[in-house]
Amino acid sequence: MAALTHGARTVRRPRARRLRRLPLQLHGVEMLYTQPKAQFQQLFQQPGALLVVRAAVQPAKPAPGQPGIASDYRQAHADIFIAVLASGEVMAFNGHVDLGTGVRTALAQIVADELDVSFDRVRMVLGHTEATPNQGPTIASATIQITSVPLRQAAAQARNFFLRKAAGQLGVEPSELLVDDGVISLPDGRSSTYWALLGQEHVQLEYNTQVAIKPASQYKLIGKSIPRVDLPLKATGQLIYVHDMRLPGMWHGRVVRPPYTGRDCGAFIGKSLISVDESSVAHIADDIRVVVIGDFVGVVARREEHAIKAAKALRVTWRTPEKLVPLADLDHALRNEPYKERVLVEQANASAQAAAGATLRRTYVWPFQMHASIGPSCSVADFSPEHLKVWTGSQNPHMLRTELSRLLQMDEGFIEVIRMEASGCYGRNCADDVGADAALLSRSVGHPVRVQLSREQEHGWEPKGAAQLIDITGAVDTHGNLLSYDFVTRYPSNDAPTLALMLTGAVPAEPRMLEMGDRTSVPPYDYPNMRIVCHDLASIVRSAWLRGVSAMPNSFAHDSFIDELAAEAGQDPVRFRLNHLKDERAHTLLLETAEKAQWQAGAHGSRGIAGDDGLLHGRGVSYARYVHSRFPGYGAAWSVWVVDISVDPATGRITVKRVVAGQDTGMMVNPDGVKHQLHGNIIQSLSRVLKEHVVFDDKGVVDLEWGAYPILGFTEIPAIDIYLAPRQDQPPMGAGESSSVPSAAAIANALFDATGVRFREVPFTPEKIVQGLRMAETVTA
Repeated sequence: MAALTHGARTVRRPRARRLRRLPLQLHGVEMLYTQPKAQFQQLFQQPGALLVVRAAVQPAKPAPGQPGIASDYRQAHADIFIAVLASGEVMAFNGHVDLGTGVRTALAQIVADELDVSFDRVRMVLGHTEATPNQGPTIASATIQITSVPLRQAAAQARNFFLRKAAGQLGVEPSELLVDDGVISLPDGRSSTYWALLGQEHVQLEYNTQVAIKPASQYKLIGKSIPRVDLPLKATGQLIYVHDMRLPGMWHGRVVRPPYTGRDCGAFIGKSLISVDESSVAHIADDIRVVVIGDFVGVVARREEHAIKAAKALRVTWRTPEKLVPLADLDHALRNEPYKERVLVEQANASAQAAAGATLRRTYVWPFQMHASIGPSCSVADFSPEHLKVWTGSQNPHMLRTELSRLLQMDEGFIEVIRMEASGCYGRNCADDVGADAALLSRSVGHPVRVQLSREQEHGWEPKGAAQLIDITGAVDTHGNLLSYDFVTRYPSNDAPTLALMLTGAVPAEPRMLEMGDRTSVPPYDYPNMRIVCHDLASIVRSAWLRGVSAMPNSFAHDSFIDELAAEAGQDPVRFRLNHLKDERAHTLLLETAEKAQWQAGAHGSRGIAGDDGLLHGRGVSYARYVHSRFPGYGAAWSVWVVDISVDPATGRITVKRVVAGQDTGMMVNPDGVKHQLHGNIIQSLSRVLKEHVVFDDKGVVDLEWGAYPILGFTEIPAIDIYLAPRQDQPPMGAGESSSVPSAAAIANALFDATGVRFREVPFTPEKIVQGLRMAETVTA
């Protein structure tokens, strides 16, 4: 399958033929590690190899209330972070994966710079369970900020080893030596190389977290916009995605899902199947196999078209599932669900008790949304009692291994998860689910099995980005000073255990409650009296993380509300924020981005009065810093949006004309890569804010095809102007998700500037805009 880019997602189209043999490397950076377990194990005995290793450790257990799976499995071998080979190659291993964000390129830059070798020497190996350390799921834009640290330190450790060895041979101090692409030299012309120093020796260094790394002033590659290594193969249709994977003797499988579409909680889950009529598919081919375990139903055949026909023709009888809580009115639904209250912040300042000039009480509503991966999820599995191999596009390979162990009652040491590129997701789609489907079917029929979901199954069953309900009461005094802020957020989500576990009854389908609604729950503005509360709800429908996990809705509320307070105080929105923004870097970024956008203090848009063109015009601003992980969490990049829009008052159609996005990412490994991330996130988040929401009936998800769930099209993409703050002397921050977080508030604030009406429920569809304008006219009349 060839790939195009649609916003932040992957658009796939059929190729005329399947390419059987492809180059495995591009510019020295590995694109496909074909036999990860064997290739990795070979390194431990390989002559002419320097390895920086860490003794095997038991996986970290997830913190209470956080996503993840506890596992007691400890691998038999050590982790390798860096392998320097006498051939001149450098291999680097990271447990995270590249979801189209360019981290493969950025990680290679980090290793090459710290080791003082050329970029082309470095081969990155990402995500394979038998070849990379278990560093948890690829989430929260944490790869560069957090999981790149061992690579940086291990590369520095390897460099120090070679410098000390060369210094001993040359009779000088290590500080006198210069290094360029692995060549160690002195001003007098004497030199050696990493490879010559290594010879046929095999060296293993125990990973040392105390090793000194380079100061930013000595970087040669970090901060340079090196072209992404994955794009040429993708652009020419040569990259092998997991969808393209083929094995000798491989059969094809399809699954038949229950009628409770997109639900994984309730006594009926896994217990709704009444009967399956295998004779209903016997006419299709003589090799059709039907697999039934609890509510898990699948069909397998030698030919893919036969499996597809069988899945559609199979007669299956189900019990009527329990009715889903009505979700048409999300305010009512979320407000009436049971919850556990967590008070995150209680702050009182007795000196700030002036009489309020204005007290506002507002509610903000966020919908359930899809990841909407344009290529439905796919996986290949090859089962034997001694070894299971699963080829997958998962963003959680090690977590998937643990779930497969539970599903199949198989020791994790016998399971190998091989990570390949797949459709874009930016969160938990069906990649893990289809991997488990393939494993079950392969075990049942005794052949390797490839399973691809249908569009309807992907839309229906992917864990949705959770809805959210936020109530705020806040006040300013008569001089426009902030007084108080009472914030309550409700978030019904969990980590959506792999579907086969639920359907087969391997794990109970009980209500599960995670503490994930608190991301960016504390506002960035200096309210002297503040109470921040999170109401943790069990998931209502199958839901998990989607880009900007709970932070995007929380920031929508924070920065819409500060805009409302600015209006009440009669102050310019940018100046009002600057007056109350205590973070110096945030203050600077907001000021610099506003200047780049040519913000005019005191100016305002149409405010409901159409211009000569018949349109309403407005401008909005928003600031946020994405704070992720367990509360109080880690701050990622600082981000500011300034948005210009127009609104057709007759149709309610919003046109986003321009987005100026400023970001302080700290040190940027690859500035163009950061810019690409911002572009993708701006497009995706605009789609979410303007169009996307999931509709449910009393059984489950209704939106099973693209006509029912539209996303932003190419012709709707606005002009995008990026400002990247120069902070190369600062630690790197997570770049991607931060740029999504201010989006909804920026659009909401621009809508107010254009229409004079506040809109507090996403998405801002034409129907909602027209309704809001009519209600405002009625009130005015």
